Amino acid sequence: MPVMPRPSILSVEPYVGGESKVPGVNRIVKLSSNEGAFGPPPAAVQAIAEAAREAHRYPDGGATALRDAIGRYHGLDPARIVTGNGSDELLALLILAYGGEGTELVMSAHGFLMYELTGRWAGCSIIKVPEKDLAADVDGLIAACGPRTRLVILANPNNPTGALLPQSEVNRLRAGLREDILLILDSAYAEYVEAPDYDPGQALVDAGSNTVMTRTFSKVWGLGGMRLGWCYGPAAIIDVLNRVRGPFNVNASAMAAGIAALTDADWVKKSVVHNSEWRAKMTQGLEKLGLKVHPSHGNFLLVDFGSAERAKAADAHLRSRGLIVRGVAVYALPTCLRITIGNAEECVMVLDALAEFRHA
Repeated sequence: MPVMPRPSILSVEPYVGGESKVPGVNRIVKLSSNEGAFGPPPAAVQAIAEAAREAHRYPDGGATALRDAIGRYHGLDPARIVTGNGSDELLALLILAYGGEGTELVMSAHGFLMYELTGRWAGCSIIKVPEKDLAADVDGLIAACGPRTRLVILANPNNPTGALLPQSEVNRLRAGLREDILLILDSAYAEYVEAPDYDPGQALVDAGSNTVMTRTFSKVWGLGGMRLGWCYGPAAIIDVLNRVRGPFNVNASAMAAGIAALTDADWVKKSVVHNSEWRAKMTQGLEKLGLKVHPSHGNFLLVDFGSAERAKAADAHLRSRGLIVRGVAVYALPTCLRITIGNAEECVMVLDALAEFRHA
């Protein structure tokens, strides 16, 4: 008999990230992974270059300086912050630590794919709850929780739909869950939200012992290539994460880049202003082309082409122009494409290409 892994491992299909190349096309505009429109802050680029001189040294295993910088920037206790190789690593560690064989993970039907993949890897039964107008259904999430449920994960705003739950609904979700269910709030797109009552999670974390907030430097900070994320949680959960994470799970260049990025006080403001302006312009332009655009609170739009065939044809047309967006059939949204808000030139290129497509 060959050596075999746990059966749940073989049920997992490898995650496929956004493409970055199109054969035969010289100029590529990648709008498939929701990366920041302006790349990383200049201070972060300089910090990465300087860190290279010390590449032979192991990084600080506790990421002390980075946690202190995050704490100062967000007004959080650094002792209750854990950093990771992207927020994906921290989500995986939480699922592995609190889920496993015989447990259930509850998520929204169109929630981020990595929740399901990691949950199946851990051996959890995955329960996907239908949404209402592509937004999470709080009553449905609560009703789906049974005796074996140990984890509920909510991305707010959600990827790939862009939907945002009002804070009152997030609070109601937490209040409706048992005390022994861990609620993970994935706030990867928090910086782009302009709703006045929005809280990415720290209030609920501070209010109890069973909520965790995850964040990332991959979006507004433009550091996706550095793989840098962090989470904020109750002391007991932070202790668990520190027990199970790797001793050097964040590399020195990523730490230096994150610390430097947080010193650029205007970076988020600049990025959010641009995103709000072009998200609105893109929405208006796409709707003029007869396309349905779902309301988004992130740095991307979910655009419905009416049929799977039409979505595939639009994707092919964009690719022929060097524009790579994201098909989301794997999210059970076969009629849609997810389009990242790029810089102004890139946004105009998308609108022009789809205008050509409509008249083709």
